Amino acid sequence: MINLQWIKCTDNVWCDLMALNLESIGNISGVYVIWHGGQNPTWVRIGSGNIGERLSAHRNDPQITSFSPHGLLVTWAAVPAFQQLGVEAYLAAQCNPLVGERFPDRTPIEVNIPQ
Repeated sequence: MINLQWIKCTDNVWCDLMALNLESIGNISGVYVIWHGGQNPTWVRIGSGNIGERLSAHRNDPQITSFSPHGLLVTWAAVPAFQQLGVEAYLAAQCNPLVGERFPDRTPIEVNIPQ
C-alpha cells in the first residue's frame, strides 16, 4: 500500500473546490478526490492528471457543480505518472463516485483514502 500525502488548505482543513486558488497548486500531477459531506462523505468525482487543469474543468462541469450547495471539498496528492491510473482505479473502486466516465482498466494500486 502507498501512503499518499493528501493536501489540506489553510488551518489544516480540506479545501473548498469553488474557493480554492488553483494557481496555488502549481504544476502538480497526481490524483484528486472531490466530495461533499462530513463524517460520511459522498464521493462525487475521482481523477488524475494535472491537478490544477482538471479541477478548473470540474468547476465548470454541471454534473459536479450541481452538488455545490452541499459544499464541495477537494484534496489531491502527487503521484508519479506511471502510477496515476492504477491509483485512480483503486480509489474509484473503493469510493464509488457519483460522477465519472469509465475508470481506468488498470491494476489497482492500493492507497490510503482521505479522512
